[in-house]
Order: sequence, then structure tokens, then C-alpha cells
Amino acid sequence: MKKVLSVMMILMLIAGAFMITGCAKEEAPMAVAVAAPAAEPAAAVEKSYSGKIGVSLPTATHGYMGRVNWWVQKSVKDWEKMHPELEFLVVSAASVTKQASDIEDLMVKDIDALVCFPFDSSLTSVIEKAYNAGIYTVVLDRGATKPVYDVYISNDDEGYTREGTKWIAEQLGGKGKIVIIEGIPCEINSIRVDTIKATAAKYGLEILDSQPGMWNPQKALAVMENYLQKYPQIDAVYTADDDMMKGALQAYKESGRDDIKIFLGGGADKDILKMIMEDSNPLVKADVTYPPDCIATAVGLAVLGLNDLVFEGFYQKKLPVRIILAAEMITKENAEQYYVEDELNFQ
Repeated sequence: MKKVLSVMMILMLIAGAFMITGCAKEEAPMAVAVAAPAAEPAAAVEKSYSGKIGVSLPTATHGYMGRVNWWVQKSVKDWEKMHPELEFLVVSAASVTKQASDIEDLMVKDIDALVCFPFDSSLTSVIEKAYNAGIYTVVLDRGATKPVYDVYISNDDEGYTREGTKWIAEQLGGKGKIVIIEGIPCEINSIRVDTIKATAAKYGLEILDSQPGMWNPQKALAVMENYLQKYPQIDAVYTADDDMMKGALQAYKESGRDDIKIFLGGGADKDILKMIMEDSNPLVKADVTYPPDCIATAVGLAVLGLNDLVFEGFYQKKLPVRIILAAEMITKENAEQYYVEDELNFQ
């Protein structure tokens, strides 16, 4: 589609609590809309909700996924407060095998809708079982290899890294040597790295190296130590992930070097946003959104779709099949909008 729905529109219309500005606290979801005849947009009406919704996601093994887990709990509490007739079953898994088993168990428990944040696309077959069984299916981010879902919602990996690389190039004046610390090898990681390379070439940056940090601070630290030994001159480090950037920063600090001008992560980690707001680290001046509250929106989409509802002002009778959330640059001027003080209270 030529124009995707913005995060702000979706979050404001689905639930007052799920605003990408990061100002959300404990408000309950707003009333949503029933589809109207094709000649008119939908109008907000009161409606009784129903359904058992299963949510499957990876265990919180690192900072970003911990935030995802927090947003799941928040979204469930918000919807239960507004509509206690809804039932939610939330399960997390430490492996692909366990997640597949969890989804099978949710199906046995007769869920009406499934929200799945998959470890990776290898879960496609079990997601397909749920979809073919008539379960309303919302898939997030890491996706499936074929369209076995009612709604697919993702962050914009191309825009995410394109905006980040462009910002680095602007800060370096269109000339400089950078290193990349990648995530776990997967489709998302490939999209990110390919976009960084293409954008870097467009704006005059030289990529010295690109190695996987597995979205893990300690692994990223080790990769950064190797880069520092291997390359006598580095102008910028791009991890496209705040967890890995923390590890890379630590390695650089311990090295005693002073040549690197920029570290750029991504994901709007609370610690990094505070660093930007307070201007406390001259190496960290910006970040890029990759909202973990995407899963809260996915829960809202499952509630809406299961109950034959759409966004207020939406002319179609069904929700979009694919939704891509915007990637936004965060600087000192707007960082406060994305800061959520309580975000990691859930363990």
C-alpha cells in the first residue's frame, strides 16, 4: 500500500493507553468503532466484547523483550479493566520448540484469537494450524513465511535503519568509517543490514566491518573489542539496537580510545533516552523508535478483529491485513515524548 497507518493513529484509536509518545500510564482503552456502510466512515458506538485471546511471545531474555513483556501485561490489564468479559491467556517461551508447544496448548484451550510474536518464521506451520482452525490470528514483527494471519503488524526495519544511517552520515558530514554490530541472523536482521549498507553507500560512508552481536550486550562487547583491536580509526558504531550499544559503549570506554564520534542504537530504551535528554554522553545524541508497545497494539487488533470492529473513521468493514509502524528519529528535542518511566517495572 502507498501509505501505511502511523503508530499514533493506531494507538490513539485502539487504546488511549497505547500512545507511541510514551506518555501512556494507566488509562483504559477508548471505545472503538463498528464498521458502517461503505458510503460512510465508522462511528464510535458502545458494544459488548467477547472472546478468549491467547498471546504467545518469547521470554524476556534481554532488555527489549523485557519491555515487550511489560507492554503485554499493561495491554491485558487495560482491556480487562474496560471489558472484564474478555479473557486473556499469556504465555512466554525460551525456545522456538517451546513456543510451538505453547500455541498448540492455547488451541486446545479453545482460544478465539491468537497474538503471536514469534521467535522466527520457523513457527509458520503452527501459526498456520491456528489460522486454518478459524482462530483470529495477529502476527508480529518476525513474521511468517506466508500470509497465514488475519493481520500482520510490524515495525519498519527499512525505515528504522535508513533513518539511522542517514543521521550518522549527516553528523559526519557525509564522510567517515563505520562498523556495524548486527543482531541474530534472520530476515529482519538481513533487511536492516542491507539497508544500512545501501544507505551508507548513498551518503558516502565506508563500512569497515559487520559482525553479529546477537542482540546481546555481552556479545556486542566482545565484537566491539575485536573491532577496536582490528581498526585503528573508527568514526561511528551502528548497532541498531540499544542493548548491543550498551555493550559496545562499555568496550570503547575500557579501551581508552577517543577517536569514535558516534554510537547509535535503536529501540528507545529508557536508559538511552535519559542519556539523550540529559545530554550526559557526547557519543550518544540520538536514537530511533522501534516500539515494543507494538505488541500492545497487536492485542488491541485481536480484540477489534475478533469482535468485528474497525478504527473510528475507517471506511472498510475489516481491519488492514498488513500494518507497518513508523520509525522516528529521537533527539534531545523530542526524547521526553518517548520516555515511559514505569516501562520496565514488570518482571
